[in-house]
Amino acid sequence: MGESYAVSITEETTSGPRAEAVNPKLALADPPARTLHDTVGELEAIKAGARLGPDPQATRRQHDKGKLTAHERIELLLDPGSFTEVEALRRHSATAFGLDRRRPHSDGVVTGWGTVHGRTVFVYAHDFRIFGGALGEAHAAKIHKLMDLAEAAGAPVVSLNDGAGARIQEGVTALAAYGGIFRRNVRCSGVIPQISVMLGPCAGGAAYSPALTDFVFMVRGISQMFVTGPDVVQAVTGERVSMDGLGGADVHAGRSGVAHFAYDDEVSCLADVRHLISLLPANNRELPPVRRSGDPADRRLDAVMDLVPVDPSRSYDIRAVLGEVLDDGDFLEVHESWAANVVCALGRLDGHPVGVVANQPCLLAGVLDIHASEKAARFVQLCDAFNIPLVTFVDVPGFLPGVDQEHNGIIRHGAKLLYAYCNATVPRVQVILRKSYGGAYIVMDSRSIGADVSLAWPTNEIAVMGAEGAANVIFRREIAAAEDPEKMRRQKIDEYRSELMHPFYAAERGLVDDVIDPRDTRSALVRCLAMLRGKHAALPARKHGNPPQ
Repeated sequence: MGESYAVSITEETTSGPRAEAVNPKLALADPPARTLHDTVGELEAIKAGARLGPDPQATRRQHDKGKLTAHERIELLLDPGSFTEVEALRRHSATAFGLDRRRPHSDGVVTGWGTVHGRTVFVYAHDFRIFGGALGEAHAAKIHKLMDLAEAAGAPVVSLNDGAGARIQEGVTALAAYGGIFRRNVRCSGVIPQISVMLGPCAGGAAYSPALTDFVFMVRGISQMFVTGPDVVQAVTGERVSMDGLGGADVHAGRSGVAHFAYDDEVSCLADVRHLISLLPANNRELPPVRRSGDPADRRLDAVMDLVPVDPSRSYDIRAVLGEVLDDGDFLEVHESWAANVVCALGRLDGHPVGVVANQPCLLAGVLDIHASEKAARFVQLCDAFNIPLVTFVDVPGFLPGVDQEHNGIIRHGAKLLYAYCNATVPRVQVILRKSYGGAYIVMDSRSIGADVSLAWPTNEIAVMGAEGAANVIFRREIAAAEDPEKMRRQKIDEYRSELMHPFYAAERGLVDDVIDPRDTRSALVRCLAMLRGKHAALPARKHGNPPQ
């Protein structure tokens, strides 16, 4: 049947009256049939154009501001050649205010996945060259899809933020699109690591997405975050302030606590994002990645003997101690410039990532105050969410006294740290270096709130308060009645210290598991954490707790 059909077509078109209508010259002039090579070439041209952007000068303007393009940033973040882009050809369908005449591919955001140190990471990057990186419906749909993929795959998501907020021409649709991002931020919280990198402006509602993520990185001079900009602030309050002065990197890293890290350039910033990812698990169902080094697990810490003064009133830098304890002296400090009287850091012990919380005696004597409590509480929650063991170094004189602290809620904020430790189910080891007084002793992961192992140096002093204060309270009548009150006061101080504050008092009562040679701190921690690696601690069935706010 096929052959007869072909023949009839030939006969119909080459014989009889219809043959006169056939023009051989016109037939020869028909263009050649398109090949797959042609269509692929067209595709490559479209994708290349999308990467270059709609305006040839846009890239130059971005570079003139000291900023990289979205694709250049992604190349710095991910392993070479590993990026797979999705929805590169997406375009918006809005028509109002001339948008129907401006429909560039990608719609101002680059989305996809790749690898960091060989492990899958999802990323989206605002392209400031297109609509100033402003978010519209199609733009947000790409981000929604990427976040859903990251959750389904169980892999970190990194946002490279450089956008002017909601796309005004799309009205409330753009605002609703932000809600979809926020909802996914919350749903993924504690499930996959979420990292926000601020590489340009982030104003209004857009600033809340980074605030919902686990870490915020900022770059000085090019990134700002604020809910209301300088012009609005001046109009409402009369205060004149620059964009950097209102919401720059140093403001948020040192004063507000919004940013965890601040850098001078994008290259060093993205390098530390890669380093941070290397310390985190892909999701909450996995353990953090192990990376062995040549640093012996049983290395003796001879240097600490001269780093920490025996006199509890003398200061020192706890970071020097951490440098001796942790693998290769390397650690990544979180919130380095904010609430610096407590140090929170990620490092490794025998190749295994650990989270460190440590009082900092060289600032405010290492006391706990409102900001330090908040900082440490959030860090403890992060480590617990992502199966990172906690090591707590204690040298704390108590909570900071003062009317300002009390009126601003030190009770409420201090309870956040207490709640975080009590709720944590990861392996927890406490090391008491010197003083540990009052409620701060309890809060800094004492045995009574669930530390698995408590170790102490022979310089430890654990008490309700310092010997001087205790003697003044307990023996105030005897001191007042003495012929030489000052001599009697010194005598009672020594008596209290020898009775209740000697280095073995807590160990004798089972509140400290061992008093160790400071030089053995590293090896003791390695052994304890190895023993606890299979720890399983179930919490009561509940929808969620109600932590203090």
